[in-house]
Amino acid sequence: MLLDDLVDPAPGPEARYETTEAISLAFITALQLLPPRQRAVLVLRDVLGYRATEVAEMLDATKESVQSALKRARATLDNYLADPGSSRPARQPDTTTERDLMAQLTDAFEQADVQALVGLLAQDVRVSMPPAMLEYRGIDVALQFFAAIILRPDRSYRVVPTRANGQPALGMYMADPHTGVYRAYGLHVVTIVGDRISAITGFQASVMPRFGLPRTLPGTD
Repeated sequence: MLLDDLVDPAPGPEARYETTEAISLAFITALQLLPPRQRAVLVLRDVLGYRATEVAEMLDATKESVQSALKRARATLDNYLADPGSSRPARQPDTTTERDLMAQLTDAFEQADVQALVGLLAQDVRVSMPPAMLEYRGIDVALQFFAAIILRPDRSYRVVPTRANGQPALGMYMADPHTGVYRAYGLHVVTIVGDRISAITGFQASVMPRFGLPRTLPGTD
């Protein structure tokens, strides 16, 4: 994966973790500089490891256009990461703030509590779902999105915490109304700045086995 190649394997585990965290935060920031298609291509190819032909099929594009977009995206990313002014201080792993926010986010999803979820978000939060060329910006738009799509009254979730690319993440499982089994719905990668969630990036359920997450969870009594 992209971040794995950037981390020096020589230092001890704590130093490696801090390095990965610093790179991942800069990486997330750099993604915002990219046009939507370049961002989607970069995430699908260099983060999630899909082949160029697979990405082309997902985005209804040619393999050549995918390779061209990836080349331009990598150049932008390389220039940003090489700029000393773009460096960010590393966040310590598993901070109290992070644990509290993720616990509250888990409860909000499992309780379908839209207002509780919105209370955790930054005013300028970004919600995106690559490879879809859609991005919801701002807390008001995020509220409408979660209320209308994710936390609809007819949906029920179980959530499994994990990490992805140095960020906290949640494996989302939606209840099957016919069997009661919870089926993999998607992976939500969470970016935290200060004491608020500044971005939620949702990926399709097909990526979840890459993070050791099962395809189903048993129903609850």
